[in-house]
Amino acid sequence: MKPLRTLLLAWLLIPGALQAQGVLVAPTGIFIDPRTRGASVELYNPGSDPVEVSISTAFGYPVSDSLGQVTLRLEEHPDSAAPSAAPWIDAFPRRLILRARERRTVRLLARPPATLADGEYWARLIVDAKGGQVAIRSNADGAGIHVGLMLEVRTIVAVFYRRGRVTTGVAMSDARARTAHDSLDVCARFTREGNAAFLGTLHTTVSDSAGTQVASVSTPLAVYHTLSPCFRTSIPRLATGRYAVHLLVDTDRRDLNRAALLPIPAVRDSVALVVSPRAR
Repeated sequence: MKPLRTLLLAWLLIPGALQAQGVLVAPTGIFIDPRTRGASVELYNPGSDPVEVSISTAFGYPVSDSLGQVTLRLEEHPDSAAPSAAPWIDAFPRRLILRARERRTVRLLARPPATLADGEYWARLIVDAKGGQVAIRSNADGAGIHVGLMLEVRTIVAVFYRRGRVTTGVAMSDARARTAHDSLDVCARFTREGNAAFLGTLHTTVSDSAGTQVASVSTPLAVYHTLSPCFRTSIPRLATGRYAVHLLVDTDRRDLNRAALLPIPAVRDSVALVVSPRAR
């Protein structure tokens, strides 16, 4: 029996099993500086079986492809000029067993080089949780086949180390929007400014020709270099006509420690949206 390492495959085979086998990790973003030199991370096993947990670090950041899909790029051997904090952030302990409904605290300690220049450095805390065996029965060919899978669920949390003066900002360009049935696609190009990653939210509102707001949605946004994402969200079906899509980017992130966010003036843009009978 081999552990199943493909998260998507496990989800397709046994919906709902991952939630039972996974480990909850808090906070969702970790900020360290020379004053604190470290941080604490809480792990919680909500399941009814013990979970074997291993913790590691890597260098990574979100990237987008030609279709606007955003994925996390993990680099095992980043360029020497990359702002990687992964080699000098340690977790204690790195391996542990979480019993059912147990909470444990993991300590992170930063040991940067003495010659480290001012700026922001990035790492990803990787929490691998290996749960109990899950039985699957298949009768696709008429014969009962029993398969045992060992689930391994991976949670990845962003870690930021800041030294000296850090600033951030974001420039937005090439904004566009389109609608299909009850979905709205919004795409734009975001370019980070300053020496720290931009962490904020993209707020999208849709107004009709009379200026009445008919839909709104907010999406977390993290720009480490340049990102060209396309976000698809469900909205009420729009009547045929002309609309304006207003985009606003700010640093309102309720899932992160607000004291650690670097404030910037709001960035705005607007694009026209025409809903034709076919689009409806």
